[in-house]
Amino acid sequence: MSLMAQLNEKALRDGVPLSVHLDITYRCNERCEHCYLDHHGRDELSTAEMRTLLEQLADAGVFFLTISGGEPFVRPDCFKIISYARALGFNVKVKTNGLLIREREAARLRELDVEQIQISVYSHRPEIHDAITKVHGSLRRTLAAIRRLRSQGLKVTMANVLMKSNHRDSEGVRLLAQDLGAHYTLDPTITPMMNGHTGVLELRLPSSELRSVFNNSNLVGDVANFCAPPPPVDDGVLDGYSCSAGHTSCYITPQGDVYPCVQFPLPCGNVRREPFAAIWRNSPQLGEVRSIRGRDLPTCSACHHLGACTRCPGLAFMEGNMRGSSSADCEKSFVRTGIVTAGMLARKAAPAVASLVQIRL
Repeated sequence: MSLMAQLNEKALRDGVPLSVHLDITYRCNERCEHCYLDHHGRDELSTAEMRTLLEQLADAGVFFLTISGGEPFVRPDCFKIISYARALGFNVKVKTNGLLIREREAARLRELDVEQIQISVYSHRPEIHDAITKVHGSLRRTLAAIRRLRSQGLKVTMANVLMKSNHRDSEGVRLLAQDLGAHYTLDPTITPMMNGHTGVLELRLPSSELRSVFNNSNLVGDVANFCAPPPPVDDGVLDGYSCSAGHTSCYITPQGDVYPCVQFPLPCGNVRREPFAAIWRNSPQLGEVRSIRGRDLPTCSACHHLGACTRCPGLAFMEGNMRGSSSADCEKSFVRTGIVTAGMLARKAAPAVASLVQIRL
C-alpha cells in the first residue's frame, strides 16, 4: 500500500478531514459556458474570517488545501490567504484560469512553495478556448501564465473539461501540455449548476463521442485495462463507500457554508455560526453521508459496476437522491465496458440500450 493510501486509510479510521476545497470567491474574470457557479461576490468571508477558518482547519487535522473560486486572484487578499495557509503548514494547491498571473505573481507562488497550480485549458485553438471562456485572448494569456509558472519550477496541471464544442481538441491540448512541461488531465463530466439548474448539461459529450475518448491510449493509458469488464462485487465492495466526500474531505463556500463536496451541495453547517470541527463531527447531514455503504444503495448495490464505477453521490443527490445512481457515471461505465448498468435498466434507458439489453439477455 502506498504512503498516500495509508494516510487516507488512517484519516478515514480516525475521522480526520484530510482534504478541504475552499472557494474564496465566486467572482470571476471569465464566463465559461459550462460553469456551475453564479459569479456573485455577496457576503464573502473577510480576510480576518478566512484566517480564523484556516486556523480551525489546521486544528482539525486538514493537510491538503485547495484554494479556488471563481477566480481566486480576483480577491486582493488572495496572496495573504495563501501565505497564511502555508504558514500554518498546509499543502496548498491553487486552481486558477491564470489571467492575472504575471511574472511577479508566479515568483510569489514559487516563494510560497505552493504544491501545484491547476489551470483549465479547453483547446489548443484560440477560437475554441476563447469561445468557451467568453474572453477574447484568454488562451494566449492563460498559456503565458503557464510558461511563467513553469519557468519558476512550479508544478502545473492543465485540466481539460470535455464537451461538445471542444472534444476533438483533447489530443491537441495533451500535446500542448507535453510541450509546456505540464501534467494533463481530462474530465468528461459536466455538472449541474449549484443552484440546481441543469441547462448546462446540454453541453455534455454524447456517448458516441465519449467512446472514442475512452479508446484513446494517449488520453486514458492502457485501454484494455480501462475498458475491461468490472471485477466481481464482494463484501469489501458492498461495505465500501463511493468517494471521500464527507469522509476525509469537504468543501467550503466563500460564504462559509460547508458541503461534503463542491459537487455535492448538501448544506451541513456554516463556519460563521459554529466552528468547523463541530460541523465536521456533529453535522447530521455529514452523518447521513457517512452512513451510506455500497449495500445501502437500492439500485447500485445490485450492479455489476459497483466496484469500478466512478459513481458520484453528489451528482446522484442533484438528480434527486444521494443513494441513487448518477446518470453521467452510469453512462461512463457503460461506454467504457459495453456492459449495461443497473441504473440504466432502472431508468428504462433509451431504445437503443433497451435493444442491447434484450440481445444480451
